Amino acid sequence: MTAEITEPGVYDIPETDYHADPVKGGSLSSSGARKLIAPSCPALFDWARHAGEEHANHFDFGKAAHQLVLGAGAPIARIDADSWRTKAAQAAKTAAYEAGEIPLLEKDHDRVEAMAAALTAHPVASALFRTGKPEQTLVWRDDRTGVWCRARLDWLPSPTSSGRVIVPDYKSCHSADPEALSKSVAQHGYHQQAHWYLAGMRALGLADDTAAFVFVAQEKTAPYLVTVFEPDHVAMRIGAARNRRAIDVYVHCTKTGHWPAYVDGVHLLALPRWAEIAEGEHLL
Repeated sequence: MTAEITEPGVYDIPETDYHADPVKGGSLSSSGARKLIAPSCPALFDWARHAGEEHANHFDFGKAAHQLVLGAGAPIARIDADSWRTKAAQAAKTAAYEAGEIPLLEKDHDRVEAMAAALTAHPVASALFRTGKPEQTLVWRDDRTGVWCRARLDWLPSPTSSGRVIVPDYKSCHSADPEALSKSVAQHGYHQQAHWYLAGMRALGLADDTAAFVFVAQEKTAPYLVTVFEPDHVAMRIGAARNRRAIDVYVHCTKTGHWPAYVDGVHLLALPRWAEIAEGEHLL
């Protein structure tokens, strides 16, 4: 049974409890905040929070990489098969899910082990995960609205002699090239995640304004290259503004009970700008 959280603090709870939202009366997570505003919408947020956890091979791979890198999370079930095509492989996958395990094909299991080894050999990335606790849940109230917020840190760092807190978050990715990562940050809202998590740290007195949030991005293919990056000041300001907008939308929708789709009523739709330019000469 999921424990019910009624006070702000740091909690060491299972991932399944976190995603089930253990906060009495409900709370908003970073991923939820990102679903509330464009390019998503409140209707998708409301559907997702009632739909339950989604299983997919790429999600399982990412979870397994996290488990080996952080040393915490669901156990990995190594499936003796080269694909999921056979009935036996599908049955083994189902059994793993039912046992609370992460099913991985042999080849993928070997890959995540190689990724963990490559990250351990990286001097900066390995140092970020050296002291602290993995998979810690933060729960706090938003000062302006009173909304309960939650975040699940990959890693809660231990205090250092320098006093500056650096919070790392691990991401497996297709490309760790900075240009590709810049696009991923914008597409997936990682700048919002960075601001959200630091807001939780500050609200609970775990960090001050000097704290930093860094991402450890690692490619999923050999040689499993690693890039450690921090969203810049502009990205963090945009992330903060988007998070504030999401909280306000959450408050309004909770109060009204209405979780709208992308638009209400009839929307006047224009062509993309490039299409207008391409066809513009024919309108002269």
